[in-house]
Amino acid sequence: MFSNYSNPGDSNLSDADHQLHELPHRSVKVSIIIVLGVMITVGNIAVLLVITSSVAGWSRNSRYFLLSLTAADSAFGLLVMPLNLWVSLLKDYTEGPDALCHIVAFCNATVYSTCMYTLATISLERYIAVFYPLQYPSLMTRKRALLLIAFAWCFPPFLLSPISIPGGIIEVHFSAASLVCNPSYSSNAGYSLTLTCFIFFPCSIIMTYANLRVWCAAKRQRLKLRKYNCARRSRQNVASRVLVPVMAAYYTCWTPCMAAMIYNAVSGSSVPEWVEFVVVWLPTSNGFLNCIFYFWINRSFRKKFRLLLQRLAAALCPKLAGSLWCSSSAKTQFVSGVNNNNNSVHERSSSVSSTCTLLSLA
Repeated sequence: MFSNYSNPGDSNLSDADHQLHELPHRSVKVSIIIVLGVMITVGNIAVLLVITSSVAGWSRNSRYFLLSLTAADSAFGLLVMPLNLWVSLLKDYTEGPDALCHIVAFCNATVYSTCMYTLATISLERYIAVFYPLQYPSLMTRKRALLLIAFAWCFPPFLLSPISIPGGIIEVHFSAASLVCNPSYSSNAGYSLTLTCFIFFPCSIIMTYANLRVWCAAKRQRLKLRKYNCARRSRQNVASRVLVPVMAAYYTCWTPCMAAMIYNAVSGSSVPEWVEFVVVWLPTSNGFLNCIFYFWINRSFRKKFRLLLQRLAAALCPKLAGSLWCSSSAKTQFVSGVNNNNNSVHERSSSVSSTCTLLSLA
């Protein structure tokens, strides 16, 4: 996405020899992209099946934000990867920019940016839930939550619209190194730096500040409870097990991509082939890691997923399901979760519970 394109004139090989030379690497790259796309799609479909229904401990607004994140992550596997693989099959390495590449590059940049904005809005919502639990219903109303989600999805297309215009200020070429239609940010360094100032840096600042404050609050709470010998050992590292991996995965996946973009814009030269491939596709792996850190670590999510599997097995094979699980217990848990989710008092506490159960320790 944010790297310079490979210039065919840089090679001394003929066009035919160049294509034969790239073929083994291309097969490996296509295989990696397909495997990553399948993992992202399957993981987010499982997440979507769960959070479209009520999950105990998750507020209504939390579900809205997590649905938005799941949709953005799913777009990696359902939109970004198929489009770029399709273009890589249609285009010859010697072809120049065209309208199709501009549209694909615009889709790539929009999905990447929307994912970052969505992660930032989730961090903001959880920050408010932890530090302003009593004011949460008035501060984070349903309308405001939906407006934040709409901003995360609508502002990136507006900001990145110049990429979609053939012959505009941003040149777009197909990169044989990353198998992606890449904007040539080196042709307009000012615009590329503007994108980082409006997308990566603001989102990173919001996520870092909000999650760091939440982590510090959890640490103080843990020390206070430990002082009075009322902290449970099983809950001592809840914040560390969620917040630290989330931030580590975010910076690991996105920082190399942004660094390559700034390097290309400033220096005007491209990074090595495999470095370009890794930094361009590494952010998509964040779409799979989000499934783990935001969902599978959560016990309520795992319980609800097992319940959905039980219900699916009961529909497909009632005899087998009856011998393996107790359906009455599952139905009781399901009804209890639905009723609790509709309770206004639980709505307030669940918004806090979804933030790593920080305040529920008391």
